[in-house]
Amino acid sequence: MKQFLAFVRKEFYHISRDKRTILILLGMPIVQIIIFGFAITTEVKNVRVAVFDPSKDEVTQKIIDKIDANEYMNVIARIDNPQDIQTTFKEGKADIILVFGDHFGENFRHTGDASVQLITDGTDPNTASTLTGYVSNVISSAQQELSGQYKAPLAITPKVKLLYNPGMKGAYNFVPGVMGLILMLICAMMTSISIVREKESGTMEVLLVSPVKPIYIILAKAIPYMVLSGINIITILLLSVFVLDVPIAGSLVLLFGVSLLFIIVSLALGLLISTIAETQVAAMLVSGMVLLMPVMLLSGMIYPTENMPVMLQVISNIIPAKWYIIAVKKIMIEGLDVFFVLKEIGILSFMAFVLLIVSLKKFNDRLE
Repeated sequence: MKQFLAFVRKEFYHISRDKRTILILLGMPIVQIIIFGFAITTEVKNVRVAVFDPSKDEVTQKIIDKIDANEYMNVIARIDNPQDIQTTFKEGKADIILVFGDHFGENFRHTGDASVQLITDGTDPNTASTLTGYVSNVISSAQQELSGQYKAPLAITPKVKLLYNPGMKGAYNFVPGVMGLILMLICAMMTSISIVREKESGTMEVLLVSPVKPIYIILAKAIPYMVLSGINIITILLLSVFVLDVPIAGSLVLLFGVSLLFIIVSLALGLLISTIAETQVAAMLVSGMVLLMPVMLLSGMIYPTENMPVMLQVISNIIPAKWYIIAVKKIMIEGLDVFFVLKEIGILSFMAFVLLIVSLKKFNDRLE
């Protein structure tokens, strides 16, 4: 046991001696959670709204005031000439333009039917859809208030209730994805590079002739990255709660338990990569191709897997991060208990078992 602990201390010493590695391992989660939480977001803020209002009556003014009072929107310009609408977009002065119909207030008071057109840049369909949705909701809200005031015929306006994320914050979607990405990179990539570095420098043979069994040498290399991963999980959760305002609705114990299971899967993947790669550069390239890109593109972190072609949906099922991200969303965001994540836990457990068996067998074959 003393020899095993000595190997663990040796690995911690190797990691702490390289300041750049420490900076990457502990700084990367902070940078990524801030980037994904604030910069890369599906939310729309500071929307610049321009208005073309030929009627200039009390009704249109109330709608404009309500839009301007919204925390996400600013009415920045009034357009007097319809020909200036295209110019406003070309010069990048507005994100969306409201075009009220002629005699808007009069039509609304007498018939309850008045036309308003929303014009936005469609080169980014997702942003355009979000923009029009935001403004449409504000107009619908204003319409309800005005309908009661003027006794006009009421239009049926659906009320939307958003479960788990009523503010439609992008961080609710990205935090579980960042957790999966960070744990996969640290555990799998760093473990594979660490083992390959020993082989490349010739020190692995020295370690293997020691009285300690090879399995304990591998465990000694894995434990420091498990500890660092635990620190990173705590860091991400603290940033999520206190910086991004993403609450932890479910059990912390269950969340850490599922995370530990995913860490074991990632470590097994790193061990498997170390048996394939001959150099540290090769290990990094294989980790990037096998782990980084699939995790970002096929795990549901950025794009919903349900919207992918059937073939990609099938491939995504073998990505461990997909099941971890689903489980974290259920526990952390939806506040569900263990019975609702049994499927994900079962799949990750099966993956951990298979990967450990295959990677250890290949590692022993390499020793022989």
